[in-house]
This record gives sequence, C-alpha cells and structure tokens, in this order.
Amino acid sequence: MFKRTILDKLDLWSRQEDHKPLVLRGARQVGKTTAVESWASRMDQYLYLNLERLEDRHLFEQELSFQNRLEAIFFSRNLSPQNGRTLIFLDEIQNVPQAVAELRYFYEEAKGLFVIAAGSLLESLMGRHISFPVGRVQYLVLRPLSFSEFLGALGEERALEALSQIPVPAFAHSTLNQLFHRFALIGGMPEIVKIYRETGDLTRLKSIYESLIAAYLDDVEKYATNAAQANVIRHIIRNAFYEAGSRITFEGFGRSKYKSREISDAFALLEKAMLLYLIYPTTNCSAPGLPDRKKSPKLQLLDTGLVNYFAGMQAELLQTQHLDHIFQGKIAEHIVGQELLAARDSVLHGLQFWVREKKQSNAKVDFVVQHDQWLIPVEVKSGAVGRLRSLHQFIDQAPHPYAVRVCDDALRIDSVRTVKGKPFFLLNLPYYLVGQLDIYLDWFITQTR
Repeated sequence: MFKRTILDKLDLWSRQEDHKPLVLRGARQVGKTTAVESWASRMDQYLYLNLERLEDRHLFEQELSFQNRLEAIFFSRNLSPQNGRTLIFLDEIQNVPQAVAELRYFYEEAKGLFVIAAGSLLESLMGRHISFPVGRVQYLVLRPLSFSEFLGALGEERALEALSQIPVPAFAHSTLNQLFHRFALIGGMPEIVKIYRETGDLTRLKSIYESLIAAYLDDVEKYATNAAQANVIRHIIRNAFYEAGSRITFEGFGRSKYKSREISDAFALLEKAMLLYLIYPTTNCSAPGLPDRKKSPKLQLLDTGLVNYFAGMQAELLQTQHLDHIFQGKIAEHIVGQELLAARDSVLHGLQFWVREKKQSNAKVDFVVQHDQWLIPVEVKSGAVGRLRSLHQFIDQAPHPYAVRVCDDALRIDSVRTVKGKPFFLLNLPYYLVGQLDIYLDWFITQTR
C-alpha cells in the first residue's frame, strides 16, 4: 500500500469529538478498501465486515436490538468493545439496507466506536435503493491518485520534497515536468500504478487497463434501471473516451440515434457512479460562478490514463515534450481537470469553465476556480501570452487582475495587458503544480501586491 492523502483526512475525522459514521465514496477500483485497511493499523482493534459474505450479512439481517447486534458483531470476531479505539469497517454495505439504516444508531448509541462504510456500487444505488440517515453520517470522497501520491508511490522522495517547497525550486523543473508527463500517460488508478512501480514496463499495463474497462462494462446492469438503459450506458462508456475534454451534446452522442433524454439520464447514472463528470460553463466573471445547465457541458472521465489507453494516445504521448500538442490539447486539459478534482474533498463542489454570454461568441476559458471572493480564470495552453484571447476577454470583465496559464514552462509571474489595454498579472503554473493551485494562488496574489 502506498501513502494516500486520504489517510490524513481519516486522522482528522477520527479526532473530531462528535465524529459520525463515515461513508467513503468513490468509483470502483480507486482503492477505498485498501485505504481503510491501511489506516486501520492506527487503531487498537479492527473489525472488518464484508456484507457480500453470508455470515457477515446475517449479523444485520437478524431481528435484534442495536445493542444485541453490536454484541454479536464483537462476539463474531472474538473481540471486546472495551479494548481501546475500535474501527468497524462495513464493506459492500449496499448489500444490506438494514446496515445502512443502523448507521444512525452507531452515531447515537455507540459514539466511542469509529465506523466507516463503503461499497463498490454504492454511488449508483444511492437515492434509488438505499438512503443514508440524514444528519447522522459524514461523507468523504476518494479519487484516483493525484500527482503527489503518484510520486510517493514510485518512491520519488526527492521530487516530492521539491514539490512541497513554496515556491518550487527552479532546479527541479525539468525532472518534475518529465515525471508529470509520465503521470499524464499512466494515470492514477491504483492497480495500474502498483504494477508500473513493480515492473517499470508500460507493456505490462495493457491487460490491467482492459480489465478495468471490462469491469465497468460488466457493472452496467447494476447501474441501469432496465435493459434499454443498459444499452445506452454501454454506448456511452465505449464512446466517452474519444470525447474526453470536449464539450458534448446529449442528442445523438457518439453518433448514435439515442434521444437527448435517454443519453442525459444515462449520463446522470454514470456521474453518480463517479465514472465521469459533466462540467458545466458559467458566464459569470464574478463570484459565485453559477453553472448554466442549459449550455453544453464538457466531459471529464475518471482517469486520464484510461482515456489515453482506450483512445490510443499512449504512443503519441511518449513521443512529445508538450502535453497540449496531443489530441488538440484535450489530454492536457483533462489531466488538469483530474488534478483539480483530486484536490477536492467534496462531491458537491465540481469544476466549471467559462464562456461568453453572447451566443455568437466562441470564447472559452478552460476552467474557473473560486479563490476567496474572486473567480480566477485558468487556461491550459502554451504559446505567447497574446494568444490567450478568451482569457483576456474574461479579465476585461473581471473585478480583479489575476489569471493563470497552466503550461510546460517554469513557474513565473508576468505583468501584461489585455488586447483592450487592461493590465493584469498572469501566473504561469507548471502542470505539476496544479494540485496545489489554491496554495499558489495565495502566493501569487501576495507576490503581486
């Protein structure tokens, strides 16, 4: 098991005086069970219940009071609730609705215990077949590995140390850039990273990518409400990799004859399963950046490594020095989106991009992020500053002078003007620092005051 930042978040949760049972959310195969089992070593005792197993399900399916059920759980593992800090992990909890309902009693009647629940298809069933007790549980999300986790997994300790310095030392730029290119190629799925760490052989990863995608396709019947919707979901999964990073329309998605409603409903289920995200635009240049769901969204998939493999981009990525030269810049934009999502703990706060309100305009800024009271534009692009026309249009309307360009260049701040003459500051942020965007925005603003 390599170090995941979620372990630190679990530490924070466990130190809360009034901690609630924790529901760990995330797509299949992102490492939820492995992370919990690694963290469990910090507890005095650990009770693992897999509710796919008959004997563990039976503990919740019996007609018992909560206290008797708790005694039965400890008795089944030959343990005592009096033996220090105890973690109970209810894995595959979606198999037993009664276990979901009883999370409230773990909070109300067993506050001294630490309870975590997770499930491989939990997301797709939430709101349809199971409902967690409101106000009695907390949520935490786990996504594929971030770049910093990727470095730790590969044992790149010196690179990780340089990455943690603010600002990053200039001498580390070339090495960090190369490592980020490798991360963008491979992606952050834990099993993929594990095999690459052990072998260093990209060809060994093919079967793992195939098995991951096959597993998601095999799950379709569990996501879908009927056979017709299952066919739509399969169609989306098979075609979404080619549309990653692009704005999409629901009607006829993937050159199909499916109607807008069929596609949008299937996308909604895949979003709940956290296999993909629909990023909607805002036309605001001031906070809050309210999403306009009447406009076409941009498609973000679970992992850029899966996109590269399925869309056949790996060979091209190996031969280039510039991420934004591949797939019309969509791979660079996609990995930046993945890093921005990895830095977020909540499933409620997604990403946004910006478009001009005028219908005839094609101006678009790749992402906007709220920082303090401002919406900051983030463009993923190399080349001359003067070519960032959409970013210039945003700054002309914005109540602040700050913008970010994510690129292959070393970290620096430029003082420039828009085409219309408005002065602003441009933070040139290397790809490998996107996961620390909030920290670098603080640094950027301080440096320009």
